[in-house]
Amino acid sequence: MTAVRVGAVSGRLRWRPLVLVVAGAALLALVAGVAVGLGDVPLGLGQVLDVLLGGGTRGQRFVVLDLRLPRVLTGVLVGAALGVAGAVCQAIARNPLASPDVLGVTWGAGAGAVTVITFAGSFGAVGGAVAGVAVPAAALAGGLLAGLLVHGLAWRRGVEGFRLVLVGIGVSAVAVNLTQYLLTVGDVTDAARAVVWLTGSLNGRGWEHAVPVGLALAVLLPAALSGTRLLGALQFDDDTARGLGVRLNGARGALLLLAVVLAAVATAAAGPVAFVALAAPQVALRLAGTATPPLLGSAVVGGLLVAVSDLVSRTAFGGVELPVGVVTAVLGAPYLMYLLVRTRREARA
Repeated sequence: MTAVRVGAVSGRLRWRPLVLVVAGAALLALVAGVAVGLGDVPLGLGQVLDVLLGGGTRGQRFVVLDLRLPRVLTGVLVGAALGVAGAVCQAIARNPLASPDVLGVTWGAGAGAVTVITFAGSFGAVGGAVAGVAVPAAALAGGLLAGLLVHGLAWRRGVEGFRLVLVGIGVSAVAVNLTQYLLTVGDVTDAARAVVWLTGSLNGRGWEHAVPVGLALAVLLPAALSGTRLLGALQFDDDTARGLGVRLNGARGALLLLAVVLAAVATAAAGPVAFVALAAPQVALRLAGTATPPLLGSAVVGGLLVAVSDLVSRTAFGGVELPVGVVTAVLGAPYLMYLLVRTRREARA
């Protein structure tokens, strides 16, 4: 940590979080460039950069700007949004298991999307311009409803982290069972399409998916960063936080709403991409050496995790392309087991 003074303004600069953000962003840009260049029409990093700077042939510009860049950018933004949402939830609950996945937000979004796919015949009964927004809008509504339900049921003159996690697990279980029921009553074709969506996929994602997540991050990430002091105070017990001048209920409610919106928007864009919101904040915390998950570091790690997973899902299985959620689930499931074992050991100590 280094003391920094610029004119009348002074503060302390922590180098590890800064290095994490800068190095992670550079690595993320490299992975994204490689991902944009790979495909049936391979392009080098220099050619990709040339197109992004306004050059390249008409064909190269079509491949980069219309086909591949929207997908890669959607993955990066979805990962960043999930990373920030997970960091906020874990800081509020003071629990590394508290992520939008565990709290039921992503499964609530999934239930909302599957409801539309099942009863509207996906893009059959819902046509025209409405077709492009029906499923994402239902996913956003379902995620917000699940978040509000968790907060309401966990409220007992305030919200405690442990109770928030328990209620979230219950709401998540209800949403999972509702989703499974909808799959059984729907048309086989629609059910198959819904299952693909529920695994979390970036296939066919365009600018219409990337832009909403980008706008949500542009608005909500600065809001989250402005609440860094509150998140830092929430790492202490409630009495200490109140002593620091924090209005606990208002702060937790506002930050939780912010996290729910970010997670719901990300899920609406790509489906429930599993474990990113759970793992990214904890990886960023250990790399940055901070007491609570760093927001910018979690965003960078989340974006990098999804970008690498999507690259693996596209290239590591020959001609077969897996949904990105399958790869993140394979990577994240062992990490969840590790967290459960470690939490149990800490509870016994």
